[in-house]
Amino acid sequence: MLKDNLPQTIFLNEYKPSAFLIERTELWVELYEEHTEVRAQINLVRNPEEKAPKDKDLSLNAEAMKVLAISLDGKSLKEGKHYSHEDNQLHIYNVPASFTLETRVEIHPENNTSLMGLYKSRTMFCTQCEAEGFRKITPYIDRPDLLSEFTTTVVADKEKYPVLLSNGNPVHTQDIEAGRHSVTWHDPFRKPAYLFALVAGDLEHIEDSFTTMSGRNIDLKIYVEEKDLDKCDHAMRSLKAAMKWDEETYGREYDLDIFMIVAVDDFNMGAMENKGLNIFNTSAVLANPETTTDMRFQWVEAVVAHEYFHNWSGNRVTCRDWFQLSLKEGFTVFRDSEFSADLNSRTVKRIEDVRSLKAHQFAEDAGPLAHPVQPDSYMEISNFYTLTVYEKGCEVVRMQANLLGPELFRKGTDLYFDRHDGQAATIEDFVACMEEVSGMDLTQFKRWYKQAGTPVLDVESSYDADNKEFILSFSQSCPPTPESKDKKPFVIPVRMGLIGKNGELDLHCAQAGLKGDKEAVLQVKSSSEAFVFENVDSQPVPSLLRGFSAPVKLNYQYSREELVELITKDSDGFNRWDAMQRLVIDEIHKQQTDGIGPVSEDLIEILHKLMNEPDIDKAMLALMLVMPSIEYLAELQSQIDLDGLWQARENVRQDVADRLQSDFRKLYKDNQRGDVEYQPSAEQIAQRSLKNIALNYWLMSGDSEALVASEAQFDQADNMTDQSAALVSLVNSELDGAEAKADFALSSFYKQWQDQPLVVNQWFSIQSASTKPGGLKRVKNLMEHPAFSLKNPNKARSVIGAFCSLNPRNFHSKDGAGYEFIADQVIALNFINPQIASRLVIPLTKWKKMDESRAGLMKSQLQRIASTDQLSPDVREVVSKSL
Repeated sequence: MLKDNLPQTIFLNEYKPSAFLIERTELWVELYEEHTEVRAQINLVRNPEEKAPKDKDLSLNAEAMKVLAISLDGKSLKEGKHYSHEDNQLHIYNVPASFTLETRVEIHPENNTSLMGLYKSRTMFCTQCEAEGFRKITPYIDRPDLLSEFTTTVVADKEKYPVLLSNGNPVHTQDIEAGRHSVTWHDPFRKPAYLFALVAGDLEHIEDSFTTMSGRNIDLKIYVEEKDLDKCDHAMRSLKAAMKWDEETYGREYDLDIFMIVAVDDFNMGAMENKGLNIFNTSAVLANPETTTDMRFQWVEAVVAHEYFHNWSGNRVTCRDWFQLSLKEGFTVFRDSEFSADLNSRTVKRIEDVRSLKAHQFAEDAGPLAHPVQPDSYMEISNFYTLTVYEKGCEVVRMQANLLGPELFRKGTDLYFDRHDGQAATIEDFVACMEEVSGMDLTQFKRWYKQAGTPVLDVESSYDADNKEFILSFSQSCPPTPESKDKKPFVIPVRMGLIGKNGELDLHCAQAGLKGDKEAVLQVKSSSEAFVFENVDSQPVPSLLRGFSAPVKLNYQYSREELVELITKDSDGFNRWDAMQRLVIDEIHKQQTDGIGPVSEDLIEILHKLMNEPDIDKAMLALMLVMPSIEYLAELQSQIDLDGLWQARENVRQDVADRLQSDFRKLYKDNQRGDVEYQPSAEQIAQRSLKNIALNYWLMSGDSEALVASEAQFDQADNMTDQSAALVSLVNSELDGAEAKADFALSSFYKQWQDQPLVVNQWFSIQSASTKPGGLKRVKNLMEHPAFSLKNPNKARSVIGAFCSLNPRNFHSKDGAGYEFIADQVIALNFINPQIASRLVIPLTKWKKMDESRAGLMKSQLQRIASTDQLSPDVREVVSKSL
């Protein structure tokens, strides 16, 4: 049954330009409580470049709407005679070469739980049109390569919806009869329909301004519900910083007279870059110290920048088709990551990004849903908003930036923006600009876009003392993925150095043209090749893949002594952290293989040394103290021994906590902020992070003083970072008396913050992610809480998502109850919000890597989901590929 009902597959090689172009689009949107009427007037012409036979009929996408009237060049059309509306398509017969089409339809945003198209979020109307939501608003040729000039008039009750917003600049306002009013917006920049936006609500706003590099004054406004006005300042500062950075780094100036952000509570994604009117999930824009953690402050800064940067990398230059999604998303993720690195710590940002990439995107690349950055086909485009398209796509752009160098890469992006401004471009167009300015041939490099899977880079070394030569031998491979078994060699840039007894060595390598450099980028292009370094007096330790210069799995058999050398001597901060991770992973695997026992002395010694190093970077120390996640450790295993892995990791954590108890106590006490005012600055964030990690280890050690300290921090905290960290420590503590204190703290926390939905979501997540026994029962109880709603994506993610992704111990219980639970939720959400349902099913897709018993239980739940009647295309695609 599943195969018979698979959605249609779309193929890249079947792309054809639209038979018609849309020159202008005018919309009149009449909002009412029980329905909405949308009138559209679109000016169409046949595409002069279309080479296919001229079809006299016009087909428009038209989903979930009732057609009320249609006219062509002012003449009314009759259904059956002049047009038909079936299978979500509006077919209009025998149209001329150039004409004006007018349609009037009725839609019901108040019933739209998919949150795609026009829908109601609490008391406001809003839209989400990427990728294919506009077709739920009005009949249209809904594809990204059709760019049109838009004028939109929004009409609504003035008392209920005093704020009416759309794309572009406001050009007319009017009070009309029956207490209604209208605002007309005009966007002079041609755009595809997926960038359309509309908001109507009773909103307040903060405002500021920005003067561009050419002297233009831009009005900046952030719209929120009145209760959230005190949480907008950080987003406004982030926006102005992003505008300045984009001018200085890329020469990109904002183009409209106004830039607006609206915060929406019900939203499937983080935010959306609609031209001039960005719509944000509240979690990605609202922030103040009392209600927002440091991590969320940084998240808001990054998301605001990401959506603003899309004004050029996504809006002014958009995608020809959805196979080019990474053209805008991968490039813009790279831009926002560089922005964050410039504003904060570059090393810390790189470590955080790579840690996520290795734990999650590598797993995606190794699973049944693996696909290239530029896929050859898809069934449901919403399923391709993936870590591969975004994060791996970012890494592919990063490699190009590093291969070209800053000056040439800037020339390449300038050429790309100038050449394709106002166009729908392709990934090939982007790479061609890099080739043109650099003179490089990137033909082989483009395999990063076309081949799925994470390449494996095996490296061996040998030292010839007689000739003073050090040889690095590289071999690369890539495992089979659904689209291809046989992979051709990639271009793998390996940034590296050599560490000698007295520090970093000068590099001499004829093949790579190195004549005394301290660092080099080797390009590994063949299945296997070797590089010979001359004038090496003694065997060095290679520092490989510095800054994670390529998204590959690096296999080099470092000894534990060599890892300690890298931790203490390497000038590359990323590789220092990576060496510590490798040392800990080696310890965990040893415990898993050889049996549980005391942690090796070298690990204890290096941790003790780092914690007592007076001038160590606090952010770096905090990152080094965090052990690899279960998700990443599992990703390293071809067949996951979840129970053994969990026990080994917990034993290492416990032994480190016990043997370094005094160090953690001191670290905690030495990193109190004192009377200094809270700031979400890099320095303070590092200090708080280190303090709260130390508290967690100190509490694990069983010291009753740590329990008192946790309770005191929870009671006295003046910021959400410290309060929530103390709550997490209490909720997960096994100490006598901790459970009662945790229950009291949870109750107190909810009473304090029950009117703040984003903080309540944290409260949900902390409990859902608790690894203490009884996790599923807790989660089911939380779903009965009056603050929970399955229809709200943030709440579904905070309870169900947190349980499945952050609580492997309880989710993967041997009785399979966790799997049955997630299947129940996926089936329920399938009829409410298919996008969220398809994302929540992902944990079950990894069944083939689990032990035989768990694999069978997971597979049976996938089969149960597959047998559901009226399964959405979103869920059906994920389940079918997984089975």
